[in-house]
Amino acid sequence: MKKFALMALLALELVVCGCGTSTPNDTTNTQATGNWEAQLTGGTQQASLLNFVTTFTVTNSGPLDITGLAFFNSGACFGTGTNAETESGTASFTTSSTNSVTGTLSLTINSTTGNTLLLSGDLTGTSNGSTTTTGTLSNGVVVGTWTLNAADPNCTGGTNGGTFIMCQNKATCSATAAAIAAKKHPK
Repeated sequence: MKKFALMALLALELVVCGCGTSTPNDTTNTQATGNWEAQLTGGTQQASLLNFVTTFTVTNSGPLDITGLAFFNSGACFGTGTNAETESGTASFTTSSTNSVTGTLSLTINSTTGNTLLLSGDLTGTSNGSTTTTGTLSNGVVVGTWTLNAADPNCTGGTNGGTFIMCQNKATCSATAAAIAAKKHPK
């Protein structure tokens, strides 16, 4: 009986001690969703025609779940229609205790003809999340650089790189965002 009582007390102590060692979650999670418009500057000839809109979802860090992409004018570098290109990307961002979001985002677009558009930049925005809820990113802006690796002879020539700005859920990027892009990546 003494052994049983001793085992029961030991089990109770383990249960009580285990309850007090958990750490509270103090991380605010943020999800980025919706349409993002990318405006590319720099580049000449076919490389100057590559502005686009993309739709994706990502939470905090990880791969982008891209559900759509459409060029405004793809020129000779990217086709039009279904399966004209494949897209992939990643994001890594954190949300501060004041709901300011900062991080990075990269995006790769491959054409069926062997051309690759690479974008990489800094992401900023705000979140409405808390330590107990996943917030939604708003006022999202990505500012960075792009390069076009052209394998298709119809897409080569000119300057194949420059800067870009990509804005969340906006028909066009604001003048403020354009000023940020010019300051971070002067020509």
